[in-house]
Amino acid sequence: MKILVINAGSSSMKFQLIDMTNESVLAKGICDRVGIDGTYKQKNADGRTYEAKIPMPTHADAFEVLVKSLSQGECKVINDISEITAVGHRIVHGGEKYSHSVRVDETVINDIAALSELAPLHNPGAVQGIRGCLKVFGGKLPQVVVFDTAFHQTMPPQAYLYPIPYEYYEKYKIRRYGFHGTSHQFVSERCAQLMGKDIGKLKIVTCHLGNGSSVTAVSGGKSVDTTMGMTPLEGVMMGSRSGSIDPSIVTYLQRKENLTPDEMDFILNKKSGILGLGGVSSDDRDNRAAAEQGNMRTKQAREVQILSIKKALAAMAASMGGLDAVVFTGGIGENVESFRIGVCDGLDYMGIKLDIEKNEKTLYGAEGEISAPDSKTRVFVIPTNEELVIARDTMRLSK
Repeated sequence: MKILVINAGSSSMKFQLIDMTNESVLAKGICDRVGIDGTYKQKNADGRTYEAKIPMPTHADAFEVLVKSLSQGECKVINDISEITAVGHRIVHGGEKYSHSVRVDETVINDIAALSELAPLHNPGAVQGIRGCLKVFGGKLPQVVVFDTAFHQTMPPQAYLYPIPYEYYEKYKIRRYGFHGTSHQFVSERCAQLMGKDIGKLKIVTCHLGNGSSVTAVSGGKSVDTTMGMTPLEGVMMGSRSGSIDPSIVTYLQRKENLTPDEMDFILNKKSGILGLGGVSSDDRDNRAAAEQGNMRTKQAREVQILSIKKALAAMAASMGGLDAVVFTGGIGENVESFRIGVCDGLDYMGIKLDIEKNEKTLYGAEGEISAPDSKTRVFVIPTNEELVIARDTMRLSK
């Protein structure tokens, strides 16, 4: 069974073709700049690569390009598109309605579109991706949607309700939803495997750290609290997102700068975080380089970010009433040993103690434990694999 996993954005569409007989990735890539000038990149398991400028006015056109490349020409990995048995889509926001993955039908598509107000950068592109798949493959090929928010639907009311008039929850469903759910689910389950213990008896804090970051409390295999909220803006400081701030800052700046709600939203999502404080870039690699060259603003911004994650880690442990393990994942969590040191520094009172040598060696896709032998709380680096979670759910629901 070969499953095509799709992660569609407003102007891009990442993909992986996975052979589920052994869960191996046959090919992966991206259709980028959809609706602009079009760039296609593909890398196969055997090392073959393909890159070209190809016009892709719509997501349907992008689907046609990737399916043709997978089944024809110099980089093909299948002989015919009929070998693709199902398509799984990553969907950022499923609201309260979707607590698990589902097969696609017209109602599901309309529900995803209706939730675009809560995820304007992601859900519209996902709808276009599903429509594009329908155009290329027709309605007979099973499609499954896997929601980032679904894993967090196990949070209790005390974790997801906001302290604002309850009528706004009733009218507009304003509540904490949480994101990166497939990542938090995958790494927490893998952590339990590495520990050789039943996840139902563990309390794990998972730290998905990248340009977008979130920290989650996983108790007994279920999400009971998380840092991201109604949207992916809340929580720890991120690449270009502010994370949690005093709400009065929003209204204060709107009055002072004559900003519209959309302008304020753009500032908080696209001009804040590491980019806003450091003034160089939203990319951690650029900021580390600038800090090493003596840029004090980027150094300070990184310190603010590390402290925000440290506090979030402690808060998630408090939500569970204990802590057995911490997991680092995501682009920064997996690849920046100094960042992990910064987050764990001073958390001895929580039983966290790193093995510096192990930490320095666990990089660039490596998986392993980085805690010291006498650390009461075990610490792991586990590369996330959201695509595999999506593929597994797609296979299960397509039978």
